[in-house]
Amino acid sequence: MLSNHLQDGIETAKLMWSRIPNSEDGQFEGVGLLNSSDANAVESLDYEVIENYAYREEQAQRGKLYVGYYVAVKWFFALLIGIGTGLAAVFINISVENFAGWKFSLTFSIIQKSYFAGFVVYVLINLVLVYSSVYIITQFAPAAAGSGIPEIKGYLNGVDIHGILLFRTLIGKIFGSIGSVGGGLALGKEGPLVHTGACIASLLGQGGSTKYHLSSRWLQVFKSDRDRRDLVTCGCAAGVAAAFRAPVGGVLFALEEVTSWWKSQLMWRVFFTSAIVAVVVRTAMGWCKSGKCGHFGSGGFVIWDISDGQEDYSFGELLPMAVIGVIGGLLGALFNQLTLYITRWRRNSLHKKSIQVKVIEACLISVITSAISFGLPLLRKCSPCPEADADSGIECPRPPGMYGNYVNFYCDKDKEYNDLATIFFNTQDDAIRNLFSAKTIHEFSAQSLLTFLVMFYTLAVVTFGMAVPAGQFVPGIMIGSTYGRLIGMFVVKFYNKPNIEEGTYALLGAASFLGGSMRMTVSLCVIMVEITNNLKLLPLIMLVLLISKAVGDAFNEGLYEVQAQLRGIPLLDTRPKYQMRKMTAREACGSQKVVSFPRVVKVADVVSILRSNKHNGFPVIDHARNGETLVIGLVLRSHLLVLLQSKGDFQHSPLPCDPRAGSRSIRHSFSEFVKPVSSKGISIEDIHLSSDDWEMYIDLAPFLNPSPYVVPEDMSLTKVYNLFRELGLRHIFVVPRASRVIGLITRKDLFIEDNEDSTSTELQSTSSSSFR
Repeated sequence: MLSNHLQDGIETAKLMWSRIPNSEDGQFEGVGLLNSSDANAVESLDYEVIENYAYREEQAQRGKLYVGYYVAVKWFFALLIGIGTGLAAVFINISVENFAGWKFSLTFSIIQKSYFAGFVVYVLINLVLVYSSVYIITQFAPAAAGSGIPEIKGYLNGVDIHGILLFRTLIGKIFGSIGSVGGGLALGKEGPLVHTGACIASLLGQGGSTKYHLSSRWLQVFKSDRDRRDLVTCGCAAGVAAAFRAPVGGVLFALEEVTSWWKSQLMWRVFFTSAIVAVVVRTAMGWCKSGKCGHFGSGGFVIWDISDGQEDYSFGELLPMAVIGVIGGLLGALFNQLTLYITRWRRNSLHKKSIQVKVIEACLISVITSAISFGLPLLRKCSPCPEADADSGIECPRPPGMYGNYVNFYCDKDKEYNDLATIFFNTQDDAIRNLFSAKTIHEFSAQSLLTFLVMFYTLAVVTFGMAVPAGQFVPGIMIGSTYGRLIGMFVVKFYNKPNIEEGTYALLGAASFLGGSMRMTVSLCVIMVEITNNLKLLPLIMLVLLISKAVGDAFNEGLYEVQAQLRGIPLLDTRPKYQMRKMTAREACGSQKVVSFPRVVKVADVVSILRSNKHNGFPVIDHARNGETLVIGLVLRSHLLVLLQSKGDFQHSPLPCDPRAGSRSIRHSFSEFVKPVSSKGISIEDIHLSSDDWEMYIDLAPFLNPSPYVVPEDMSLTKVYNLFRELGLRHIFVVPRASRVIGLITRKDLFIEDNEDSTSTELQSTSSSSFR
């Protein structure tokens, strides 16, 4: 029993999030960027289990056999997610490699006769690919723009951004990535692959796409946001595993970067999904080695084997390696700040004009990128090939149109190569492989590396935020490996030791820039070790990651956090703000008046309240026989809309009924109250009621959550914050201090022992004081 003042003390959490336009309507503004000041921005997800009577009856009817079936289906879906994401990654990689292979082969064959004609063909091919990508995004799937990681991170943090997990978003992400990456822009396909995996997982969880008639009822098992969240987590890990061939890194990425909660049961399924992806990708690579995949060779799937690189390092090398970490933190923080300014300008000034502006912008940047990548190597003098090393397996110059080191581009002699073309006139994966390569000392000059660093850094900043799928993993690796190799060249000259490899410093530079920009540590460290196949470098990678992250944190937040803020996604950070320690739960509620419902409410009153505010949760109150006010639970807006639309629970009497009597409590199954994935669901404007319906009543007792989370009004806001984040809550009741205590639960009371009769269980005896 609570006091009569309980009603005045109840405060629901302020609803900062509502809705954004559905991507089905094509109303995304600024390439999917959300206006943080818009009241209709995003909507919170209901991760909390609503234990109403429909849910309890449904659970009571399920036996152990169903529980086993439910667990088996989760593992089966984990298998399907792994296979689907792996196949999507194979398709994207084969397509990108073939487009790039055809482009370079044709260009190299034409420049044998005319460099100008080769330049025109090169620019046109890139322009067509980029135009196809931006056209798909602007006309078909606006939510597929960008990397998608900030949106998925928001979803797993409890924020639903409508449109990010639709079937059209998946299609736009796959084909848009092929066009943008194949078109030679300064972006990667790894971030979009994370979004692709999440889309595949979500579509499997909802049984497919009903709009495009690609759905199956037998797949429609998971109805709650909590179960769908678990599937999307598996999809995120699968995307990283497919992008980098790093299954362990995928698990750690999901744990460290995108989720705000974790549980051991999910860990096993995520690990299983990542392992399946690794098997699928490995099988595809083995099949393609026979030449069945066109131009697709050993490139495409990101793995840069430098196991034959530097064997050991001296204590004196730790200082230049620490310098690499500092540079990575500074350049990474600068990159985040510059992309923030440019993306904000795009949203507020450029992209507001028209969709055609987005297309023109992408095409213009494509032409500029192509001109730079083709034109700058023409200004660089060729260098003679070094003496051939039979053990290195590196040919100088490489055959025209093939991947590898030492590109012969605009050279007078056959045994010469253009070091700037070796980086620029290449796919990004092959360029990184060249920068990481061992036994290639003096392949690149400091002038060429510095030129590439400045130009590619600028292109990456300008390209990020365009209306195309864009990842920043691989561009970040290219930027970092460039200045890392530069420092490696100076170390080689200073120490004059033959065992020092410039490629090792390029790897450390790549790790430092990613750490300074994305602020990832554990998962990024494992990913870098997996993609380089060199465990000896683990301590060095850890060193530069820690330094770069510390330096970057001194200036701003990570790339995904910055982009999430720009998009208006209200992420709950891992740590609450310092000011929250001095605030209480009641102070956080402010002066907003609580809107509540009586247990039996008139239909006209329900409609009036739903139309007059945007709250998504309402306290339900009742009165005891002695007149005392009781809070009996929380009813969700979505549940009220279902009741209004069905009209099956309307009653003429204003008196409450017994929800356990007759069949009244099972008129609705629990799945009827679940909002569809990535859609607006039912709106109050969709409800049509007659004049007689307005005079009816609804007893809310069978449909409310009778056990919402409650905190006392003087609880610190820090503890409330941690509850919200760790439990994935949407609402918390703030109440006055309770008048009395009816019991106390300790760890001992939570242990349950099974009796010989398997149909009953009982709590262990609390007579013992152990564990208390």
